[in-house]
Amino acid sequence: MEFTEEGTYHIYNRGNKKQKIFFREENYLYFLKKVRAELLPYCEILAYCLMPNHFHFIVFIKSKKGNALDNENKRNKTLNNAIAILLRSYTRSMQSQEKFTGSLFQQKTKAKELIDTDNATINYISLCTHYIHFNPLKAKIVENLEEWKFSSYLDYMSLRNGTLCNRAMFYSIAGLNEDDFIKESVRHRMTTEDLDTD
Repeated sequence: MEFTEEGTYHIYNRGNKKQKIFFREENYLYFLKKVRAELLPYCEILAYCLMPNHFHFIVFIKSKKGNALDNENKRNKTLNNAIAILLRSYTRSMQSQEKFTGSLFQQKTKAKELIDTDNATINYISLCTHYIHFNPLKAKIVENLEEWKFSSYLDYMSLRNGTLCNRAMFYSIAGLNEDDFIKESVRHRMTTEDLDTD
């Protein structure tokens, strides 16, 4: 994956052969703990959603290389290395827990830049955030998004005060304030429900 400093990206991956990657509630929490440790030296997490068989993160790249204040080993790592270490480490834990061998994730983690600096479509970051937040509803895992604890939706709706996401930075990049984003989310929910014909 190619990252540009001060770029905003949608990073995602899924289970190998679409298999589950989270088996218990504590797996989601462990993964988020690993994300905090491995990725935050390189990026700000703006939004996320963990699903049973895949994950989404929207990030702002601070540095492609580790923070100079970090220890010598981290100084020479890149964000790509950090993502690989995160997934390998988590995979080893799940292999031990679930007693399996082989890959847990698909081979390539994908990253799509959300804002092209030459032709900025700032609202695209907001649209992508709504898209990932609404994954649990679309997948019919929950009937109400408020029931799904493993995304930043609750933080953005002021129902939880999580510290993983930099919401102030998100609002600045998206050109929105909290009230506008909540109104957008309500409209997005109504549109999603209207389009759901199952």
